[in-house]
Amino acid sequence: MDRNLIEEKLESLRHCLQRISLKCPADPETLASDLDAQDIVSLNLTRAVQFSVDIAAHLIASREIPAPDTMGQAFDALANASLIPADLARRLKKAVGFRNLAVHGYGAIDWHIVHGICRHNLDDFREFAAAVMTLESI
Repeated sequence: MDRNLIEEKLESLRHCLQRISLKCPADPETLASDLDAQDIVSLNLTRAVQFSVDIAAHLIASREIPAPDTMGQAFDALANASLIPADLARRLKKAVGFRNLAVHGYGAIDWHIVHGICRHNLDDFREFAAAVMTLESI
């Protein structure tokens, strides 16, 4: 496992979270009407999910854990290997659901929900990053 690669991805994850925190408006109505804020927030949330999935994939590969079928299952695999808490895996799988919606346009994005993610769920990514950094071999 290339520790430098993981640390670079973690730094990119931190950057995305910082951009979200700085650019997400104070109230959901403003986010729902501000196209620039929507672009910044959704792009950085999507990237945060992708960086987390990439990190998970590297951890899985380095430990010879069977490859998951989906992005969300990558977090289950880490939880099953006791690398992250099961509850964190469940929350990160929900983030993958948002990423799929945003990237593939499966439906209209509810900006009130996105605002809630920005205000209440960014710590899930921080908790993931902290868990990764506590692993002996990354």
